[in-house]
Amino acid sequence: MLTREDIEGFLDRLTAEGASYDEVEQGLWVIRPGGNLELDVVVHYSPPVVLLRVKVMNVPADDGRCADLNRRLLELNANDLVHGAYGISQDSIILTEALELEHLDYEEFLAAYESMTLALASHLREFASYREGR
Repeated sequence: MLTREDIEGFLDRLTAEGASYDEVEQGLWVIRPGGNLELDVVVHYSPPVVLLRVKVMNVPADDGRCADLNRRLLELNANDLVHGAYGISQDSIILTEALELEHLDYEEFLAAYESMTLALASHLREFASYREGR
């Protein structure tokens, strides 16, 4: 099984791709992907898994807008995401992925990370129409 240090080694390799990260507490890192994506990816070492998670936006207060967004998130989960899934945690829309540490290698970690960041890059413009104040 991979250790916390192994995951940190994966994060070090991401910096060659333009990302940066900080460990905010032991086993919990915040990655800034760089480029045009202005969302942080949180990585949490929580054996037997490592969790990747991104807060996308707040849940809309308007019930109609919220229902439309929930339907759209389910459609994206079913048809567009390779890694991860959209969900709701407290009052936030999140994109999350859990990877088993037992057989995880860098390529699988990178594939999950890139899949999530690419999905967000393509979905964020659409999500803007569901944000409050529009």
